[in-house]
Amino acid sequence: MAVNLRRPVLVGGVGLSLSLWMLQSLHHSVLHLGELGILGALAVGTGFWWFGRTAKETKLPEMGKIDRETVESAIAQAQAVITQLETEAEGRVTNAKLREQVGQLLAEIDRQEIHLAVTGGKAVGKTTLIQVLKSNWVPQQQQKLDLQETPALFTATDLTIQPSSLKGKVSDSPPLLGEGLEERSDLVLFVTNGDLTDPEYQILKQLVRANHRPVLVFNKQDQYLPEEGATVLQQLRQRMLSMMMAEDVVAIAASPSPIKVRQHSSDGSVQEWMETPAPDMSVLTGRLSEILAQESQQLVWTTTFRTAGALKAEAKTALNEVRRDRALPLIEQFQWIAAATAFANPVPALDLLATAAINAQLVIDLGAMYQQKFSLQQAQAVAGTMGSLMLKLGLVELSTQTIGGILKGNAITFVAGGAVQGVSAAYLTRLAGMCLIEYFQAQEASITAEGHPFNIDQLKETLQRVFQQNQRTAFLQSFVKQAVGRILPESQQGAIAGS
Repeated sequence: MAVNLRRPVLVGGVGLSLSLWMLQSLHHSVLHLGELGILGALAVGTGFWWFGRTAKETKLPEMGKIDRETVESAIAQAQAVITQLETEAEGRVTNAKLREQVGQLLAEIDRQEIHLAVTGGKAVGKTTLIQVLKSNWVPQQQQKLDLQETPALFTATDLTIQPSSLKGKVSDSPPLLGEGLEERSDLVLFVTNGDLTDPEYQILKQLVRANHRPVLVFNKQDQYLPEEGATVLQQLRQRMLSMMMAEDVVAIAASPSPIKVRQHSSDGSVQEWMETPAPDMSVLTGRLSEILAQESQQLVWTTTFRTAGALKAEAKTALNEVRRDRALPLIEQFQWIAAATAFANPVPALDLLATAAINAQLVIDLGAMYQQKFSLQQAQAVAGTMGSLMLKLGLVELSTQTIGGILKGNAITFVAGGAVQGVSAAYLTRLAGMCLIEYFQAQEASITAEGHPFNIDQLKETLQRVFQQNQRTAFLQSFVKQAVGRILPESQQGAIAGS
């Protein structure tokens, strides 16, 4: 396989490994270098301190702290990712759609209409609530309002629905799935008819975490005795205290149950009839009017900010797919270089040195693909860190044992031993590459890696997850067979690959 000579880390590292292998026959001291010693020597001079810093997490601004500049910055970031996608994947159908959607966001910043979503479980009174609001409250508002209902939560067909799945858009027609109603709603009325169930509580918590503006509506309070209804309302406010203001938890009766009215006449006669009280909505409508008067601009900005983030995430997902398709052949190239190098070099300590050099070049090449630029020293430190993590997590030992088990049954010869080393090196290089792909996919593009340091804990979690995903027996057997075909002459492949 041809090696790109413009990759100094790769060529130099592999060359150094082979040179040391030749020298070890003259001086046995090289053999005293242990695996950790090689990795340590590699890392000491390459700035391990750089990785001790914790990567900054991207957090949503708190409600009330989103201004026009923040929204415009979020739109610009979405545009940048879409532009990058268009550059790297010209002609994709989704590109034009994303470009059109992000273009509409600039107009959304100054939107005057307020969108309200009404959500909750089945039979809690969502439809009736909307009807009463449209009849009695909306006409009194100077601001243009749009009320829409989401599909009922916790139905038999979907017991695990989450806020990101509250899809639908209706005015006076049945809800339709798939349009992201809650994401583009400025205010969410969450309706319940009693104390919160745990699924209801979890959805409210996720809505708040995603920077939605919810109002918790306790409907059908008329079905409780006055003291019982007051107790339920107090319990709701107490439970939501860490997430919502008390005044954002209100009790109403959108459609009170008929009550029996009895009238006594002076002649002693008694007349009885059923009478339906007027809806009791004053606390809710009063609170909604206050929110609209004080927070309308913030509500619109927050929704636009959230929508820009969703478009950016969608574009980034598409971009990651494109980059992954380009990265996989690159990883294959490096894994076979690692296999050939380890197979040709019987000294384990030197195998690690060569593998570290190969992985350092892999870091540089994959980093460039994911807009994460690394200096030569930084790439060496990343490779050293991953190698150290693999050793500490026991991945090197587990991989070697598993691969050795697949090759078990053959004569213990130099060739067989070399095959185990070669296949293991290829497998570990593949793990490193797949780990880097997943790690880079979760990062923001940065001009230099110095401005976006590695998060060791996140790298460790990613490495463990990738290892588990690539430990399937069928995959390993196929990988071993393919690797053996790469590193051994045809005359020697049958005895080893047939086990």
